[in-house]
Amino acid sequence: MRSFPSFRLVLVGVVLATAAGGTLTGRAQQSRTTPAAGDWPMYRRDAAATGHSPLAQITPKNVATLAAVWTFKIDAAPPAAGASISTASSAPPAANSQVTPIVVGGVMYLPATNRVVALEAHAGNEIWSAPVTGSAPSRRGLGYWPGDGGAPPRVFVMAASRLVALDAKTGALVTSFGTNGEVEIGVPYNSVPGVFRNVVVVGANTPPRTIGGIGNPRAFDARSGAKLWEFSSVAQPGQPGHDTWAGESWKGRLGANAWPFYFSYDEARGLLFLPLASPIPGWYGGDRAGANLYGNSVVAVDIQTGAYKWHFQTIHHDIWDHDPPASPSLFDLRRNGRTIPALGLTTKSGYLYVLNRETGEPLHGVVEKPMPRSDVPGEATFATQPIPVRPPALARVSFAPEDLVSASDTNAEHARACAALVEKVGGVLNRGPFTPWGFKAEGAATRSTLLFPGGVGGANWGGTAYDPATGYLIVSTQDVGALGSIEKSKAGAPLPYDKTTPGRPSFDARVGEQNWPCQKPPWGRLTAVNVATGDIAWQVPLGVTDALPTDKQRTGRPLLAGAIATASGLLFIAATDDNRFRAVDTKTGKELWVAKLQKRGNANPMTYEARNGKQYVAIVASDTLVTYALPK
Repeated sequence: MRSFPSFRLVLVGVVLATAAGGTLTGRAQQSRTTPAAGDWPMYRRDAAATGHSPLAQITPKNVATLAAVWTFKIDAAPPAAGASISTASSAPPAANSQVTPIVVGGVMYLPATNRVVALEAHAGNEIWSAPVTGSAPSRRGLGYWPGDGGAPPRVFVMAASRLVALDAKTGALVTSFGTNGEVEIGVPYNSVPGVFRNVVVVGANTPPRTIGGIGNPRAFDARSGAKLWEFSSVAQPGQPGHDTWAGESWKGRLGANAWPFYFSYDEARGLLFLPLASPIPGWYGGDRAGANLYGNSVVAVDIQTGAYKWHFQTIHHDIWDHDPPASPSLFDLRRNGRTIPALGLTTKSGYLYVLNRETGEPLHGVVEKPMPRSDVPGEATFATQPIPVRPPALARVSFAPEDLVSASDTNAEHARACAALVEKVGGVLNRGPFTPWGFKAEGAATRSTLLFPGGVGGANWGGTAYDPATGYLIVSTQDVGALGSIEKSKAGAPLPYDKTTPGRPSFDARVGEQNWPCQKPPWGRLTAVNVATGDIAWQVPLGVTDALPTDKQRTGRPLLAGAIATASGLLFIAATDDNRFRAVDTKTGKELWVAKLQKRGNANPMTYEARNGKQYVAIVASDTLVTYALPK
């Protein structure tokens, strides 16, 4: 276990871990309850969050023949009389799903707009439907519990701040769980309950204008719903890291919440990994001098008790909202004749950290590099930030005038629109990685700070995929800059300063039906990192801009979701706003198959084997689940 503080790990100007190479063991960290080969029972398939399937029917040689075989509409259906989970009622939301379904034993489970459904995984026919009223079920996914003793299997879904348990066979509420099948967790969580053995872990999506440290992750007993623990994401008095909050700035502090779509868990060590977000308010930190733990950290805790084991902070005193948006993938690598348990953690700031998952020590070196300081009155940005020695940044982290897009890069209309944007905002200022938001005094000429990556990353919630055959960690990133400055707040505001935007928050221009970023392409990328060495194995643009001539279309496109990997050497990813679903060669990054979706596949795909012995690949495109298979 690594003791606090994290600065013992990352002293200024010192490389903390040698960059000596290693070799992978050829397998990811395995749970003792390894999923059946054909199942996809968790959001990222396994507790280690690898996003990897051992299925290999669909291969690089035959993937070009993949075709859609059935679809399912994720739209609103009228609740059956007396079947609702809650007695309250509300209009069903429009479908804008980010769900990754799960499949266990030939049955697919997923939340729709106002219900949870079980489907025949080979054909999409409904087995049962459990309506949800009062608040919509999570549009991101479900947790599955295989049962224990006399308790049959259950699926868990979040509906705002309610954790709901359903019988996996019938869809009926499990009335022995909590109060009539529900537990009020105390704060909304919009994502997927993590189910590990007897523990159900939930995070928090901190609502605006709410004070009280409610971003804490919590855990509940899978059988009874009894609360097991709650971890204080803002270090409290007597806890490691409390002294990183100046004065009493920790009191009632909002944020540092665990908002990821999923969690990862090392079953052999009993460690749960919590990625924690930025403190709130996020743009101005003059009221919270210090590093602000555990904001922007991954924290390892004991799964049964929530007890702190170690942490690693990716940003000290965040003012950019560049938290680690997804739980890490877990894997083992070989170095100097020994096996090292490791993890890979992405951040919206564009960096990937490869850490020892027992201790939090960086495995390829991290240096505390001096960073530009803020000119905002009262703001005390941290003097340094932890930058990996390897790999380099996986997304754009700086901007120079020559990086502005030109007509030869795209077209004249786009170049003119971007030049006009720069002129309108009075020019843009970027000082490299972690550029602080500039201060705009009352009456001063307009000039905007341009931040790369912008507030949505870099990498985002899709997370990483790990391929044990190559030892590659697959990361999807986008390059969309953010514009803004810090100005004096209006009278009555809780803080003296706040971030404003110059009419357009993003550094892009509207061209036709799309927004095109204003720097030279690429704008979205897929990267394979050899985690044994920390080197980039390959990096390719992901996505096309259809409105451009053919020879210019491969610009990459903005994206948020991630990829999955299969044992046959394929990656599958949708994510991009060009509405494509792709298969990519894991070894080279070469695109091998592409399908056009009716709407954007803003979700992580999954793959499974149905009871008929066929391998399927599935993706949700906004309001429709589309499944693909090889011809008979």
